[in-house]
Amino acid sequence: MFAAITDHWLLLTIGGIVGLLLIVAIYDMMQRKHTILHNFPIVGHIRYWLEMIGPEMRQYWVANDKEEMPFNRDERSWVYASSKGENSNFGFGTTEQIYSIGYPIIKHAVFPFPEHKAEYISEDKTAIPCLKIMGQSHDRARPYHPQSVVNISAMSFGSLGSNAVSAMNIGAREAHCFHNTGEGGISPYHGHGADIMWQIGTGYFGARDETGRFSLDVLAQRVEANESIRCIEVKLSQGAKPGKGGILPGKKVSAEIAATRGIPIGRDCISPNAHSEFDTVDELIDWIERIAARTGLPVGIKSAIGSTGFWHKLAGRMRERGEGPDFITIDGAEGGTGAAPLTFSDHVSLPFKIGFARVYPIFQAQGISKDIVWFGSGKLGFPDRAVIAFAMGCDAIQIARESMLAIGCIQARKCHTDHCPAGVATQNRWLQAGLDVDDKAKRMTRYIQSFRKELLSLSYACGYQHPCQFNGREIEFSTGVNKFSKLHDVLGYTRDGTGLKETRASNATEPTLVE
Repeated sequence: MFAAITDHWLLLTIGGIVGLLLIVAIYDMMQRKHTILHNFPIVGHIRYWLEMIGPEMRQYWVANDKEEMPFNRDERSWVYASSKGENSNFGFGTTEQIYSIGYPIIKHAVFPFPEHKAEYISEDKTAIPCLKIMGQSHDRARPYHPQSVVNISAMSFGSLGSNAVSAMNIGAREAHCFHNTGEGGISPYHGHGADIMWQIGTGYFGARDETGRFSLDVLAQRVEANESIRCIEVKLSQGAKPGKGGILPGKKVSAEIAATRGIPIGRDCISPNAHSEFDTVDELIDWIERIAARTGLPVGIKSAIGSTGFWHKLAGRMRERGEGPDFITIDGAEGGTGAAPLTFSDHVSLPFKIGFARVYPIFQAQGISKDIVWFGSGKLGFPDRAVIAFAMGCDAIQIARESMLAIGCIQARKCHTDHCPAGVATQNRWLQAGLDVDDKAKRMTRYIQSFRKELLSLSYACGYQHPCQFNGREIEFSTGVNKFSKLHDVLGYTRDGTGLKETRASNATEPTLVE
């Protein structure tokens, strides 16, 4: 009896599977959208399935430790280990091609700075405060002193899910760094206590009136109601898609995001490619000054670098007027995005090292570079790259995708589909549920602290106490066969002094402020 029932269900199961496959085959042959499915019913689906999981398979089965882009396996492993508090060291020596063109070498000092003589500003021995105060040179009513040279860069709520934003904000609070909101406005998930850099793009999300235009009154009200907002960043462009507005696919525009931004639910949110509040350098400066006067906060700009004509005009007018942005963020073409046209990501705007090196000397020539706090962004989330950025003139850096990796991103590159398997760059509630906010917040904190700890170790090894003391003389790049050149020779300039005594040459016990 039991055997008969079993055979009966087995036949039904087989029949059901065959019937289902027959239906799929008939559908495949009748549809006209996909040639492969029409010509190869059923089997053709395997091709699309393999294509869909291709990036993941290449990560684990095909590519070696140095091949993957934008972050190879070694880089991701370092971020993962750092964020988890695990051993982030590597064994058996370097696997890099250290003679390859462009490879950087950081030259250590014979007599390093003694770690036991380091002075700490808090119980957190990884703390590295910025050496400049934002807004001080323009006498802003509420200047801001960043307590960390490593901060979380612009990623909007919408591009990222609520759990990811919450984890980053809590992590930033515990690491005492600031959290850039991205151009999507300030959400409730930015409200866990971290210092906030409010980014305002061409859509003016969070600072719009009922008609969708920018409103200084609305902006001022938001600032007054939120003490965590410490500065405002005007986004002119970003490295991954300069000259185009932000793109949030309709799949990600939930009711909550629509309410935060003031846009329709489920429809693509594409910001204008240009600001409606200003068209000239002087109008930009006027607008910045109005915002700063109304809020008292430092106001700066973020931009990718293309033509340098704008920067010459801006530096000249800032010197003549004594007004303008309190800080400038230079974003490299290698920076990330949730969604962008391929051509813009691959071919528009200059890489960070090239772009920054073209802009910074322009302000030096006008004698105002010291009055500006300089931020760098674009794949700077590793200590060696950060050291180069500091040596070029950055006062602090902002990191985005490396922060995503720290809270669990696996580089599936599905940010634009709303199907992020790690629950980071998605609004899908099921996928987000797998991202535990408390656990990932701790990972975010540990990553920032581990990053700063290694920055300090590199600084000490080179005879410095602060990473902004790097100036280009202690970094060399491979520029040919058996040929290395100093960074400051390649750049053609040396960054401004920090106000700290140089200790590398004399190996003094510690740097002290120069009166």
